[in-house]
Amino acid sequence: MLKPTIISISMATVMAGAAISPALGLIAEAFPDASETMIKLILTAPSIMIIPFSFLSSYLTSKITKRTMIMIGLVIYLIGGVGAQLMSTIELLLAFRLFLGAGVGLVMPLSMSLINDYFKGSERTKMMGYNSAFSNVGGIITMLLAGWLATFGWRVPFNVYFLGLFIFVMIFFFLPKEVQKPLQHAPKEKIPLATYGYALAMGGIMIAYYSIATNIALYLEQNSLGGATLAGTVVSFTTVGGMITSLLLVQIELTFKRFVIPVMLSGMGIAFLLLTFRHSVPVVMLSVCMVGFGQGSFFQLSHLKHWIVFLFIKEIGLSH
Repeated sequence: MLKPTIISISMATVMAGAAISPALGLIAEAFPDASETMIKLILTAPSIMIIPFSFLSSYLTSKITKRTMIMIGLVIYLIGGVGAQLMSTIELLLAFRLFLGAGVGLVMPLSMSLINDYFKGSERTKMMGYNSAFSNVGGIITMLLAGWLATFGWRVPFNVYFLGLFIFVMIFFFLPKEVQKPLQHAPKEKIPLATYGYALAMGGIMIAYYSIATNIALYLEQNSLGGATLAGTVVSFTTVGGMITSLLLVQIELTFKRFVIPVMLSGMGIAFLLLTFRHSVPVVMLSVCMVGFGQGSFFQLSHLKHWIVFLFIKEIGLSH
């Protein structure tokens, strides 16, 4: 059960913000005095807390075990995720969404870290692929489920965060209680300037990617294409694109080689143009799938390259 337990952690984090995307239109109706920006913040607020708490997670794992850290993060995840449906004001709802982000930030860095801890060689590479593929499958299922739950009211989709309870049980029973290792201090080295450029570029791509989740429910309603259920289906197609990327990653890189980044960027650009000029459900689904495919390619290729460098450094015995 170790493999599905580790994989399940990434399933919780991939759906952290976008899970309630199908209900945004209903939330806007429930809080008519709230601005459109405030409504969209409900979706993006968790990310504000994910960033600092990801850094905090790295520090805290030098004090407590990763198993304990994940369990603490999942408790926060459950409270912030499920508890949001009980709020009666938009401000309290946003506060719980921020709390959710704190839990996700504590958990998010540890999924890949545990793969490195428990698996070696080709088994580690396989687990990376499984981790990505199953997290995308989890995203598809939760998006569809949230869209269906939204037909019962804006509060009900928040129950998808009960997934955190299921993962908590798996961690409790199946993740070994590791012994806390003393922190080894390696000499600090300067981060290459190009790294910051790559980070900014990836940030821009993620902004474009998440514009789908934050806008699609309102987009569908304004163009009289459908409601919350359809919004859940449409958003899930971004994850379908990411899953296709996971399965075809090697072929994509071999086919386009050094042109892979321009090709993926062009594909995402065409997808957004289609959303601008054509207002039909099949075109919308195709477009969001193309956006997910492009974003998934960038994300997976960047992880793969960094992982190869890490393994090379480890093999030749250098420390960083």
